[in-house]
Amino acid sequence: MSQLAERPPQKSARKGSPPTATTRRPRRSGQTLARWRRDRLLLLLATPGVLVVLLFHYVPLLGNVIAFKGYLPFLTIGESPWVGWDNFQVIFSGDPLFVNALTNTLIITLIQVVLVFPLPLALALLLNEVISERLKRIVQSVLYMPHFLSWVIVVALFQQILGNAGMVNTLLRERDMSTFSIIGVPELFEVLITSQVIWKDTGWGTIIFLAAISRVDTSMYEAAAMDGAGAMRRMWHVTLPAIRSVFVLLLILRLGDALTVGFEQIILQQGAVGATASEVLDTYVYNHGIVGGNWGQAAAVGLTKGVISVLLVLGANKLAHKFGERGVYHK
Repeated sequence: MSQLAERPPQKSARKGSPPTATTRRPRRSGQTLARWRRDRLLLLLATPGVLVVLLFHYVPLLGNVIAFKGYLPFLTIGESPWVGWDNFQVIFSGDPLFVNALTNTLIITLIQVVLVFPLPLALALLLNEVISERLKRIVQSVLYMPHFLSWVIVVALFQQILGNAGMVNTLLRERDMSTFSIIGVPELFEVLITSQVIWKDTGWGTIIFLAAISRVDTSMYEAAAMDGAGAMRRMWHVTLPAIRSVFVLLLILRLGDALTVGFEQIILQQGAVGATASEVLDTYVYNHGIVGGNWGQAAAVGLTKGVISVLLVLGANKLAHKFGERGVYHK
């Protein structure tokens, strides 16, 4: 009896009390293991794609170390001398060739973000108003088709149509009318490549917006119509707010790719207009790195471009969070 009296009373576990760390960790590990077992087939199917991404996208990132070395092709990366930040001097010293490439890149980026990026949304809104499903499918097929053409074919088509000896100028000469020059004119190079991007990729970009519009609740349109809202007001007050998150997400991703303005498209036409009008950061890396042999400087420029792109994505995503949008990832 004395031993029972000396034993301290045990506290009964309260119902609904939070679990301790010792009870929480096994439960979480068990749930994780259960998810792995449940999704093992999907994980197995995704493994080849993950390996390809790791092998061809992440492993080559280790080669950026040549930005800090005086790399030469006949030497290994380990044998190349370490030069530190010397390769980055081309960026901070105001090299005229680099400044020209950066200026052209920023101009083309600004034009394409302001003019090209909203066009798929406008086209998707127009297609959404088409009543006939058959006509909509035909228009979509015609608009999507240029996306599957390579830039070699697209550039050749524009040259055959708008070149000095192209189809349009040939018809004008046959009718004794004045001709015009677009291909090979440095002052019109930004207009030319922007029109090519619009013709090739605007139709393809409408797919995501059309998919987002198709998920809008039709009862919202019916309610707006009953309140007397016309087609324009329904689009402004129902459709656009419903797809705003998709628009913000694509804009963030576009900003991350802002300094990449189309290497293949520009390098194919650079010889006709010259490097002064057409040199961008990607062609600068190619011309001065692979062709010119300045591997370290080219790697430094490419690495700086990649870091700036990452910062643009992070900054744009942070700004999207402040406006209440999900962005690319959650906080």
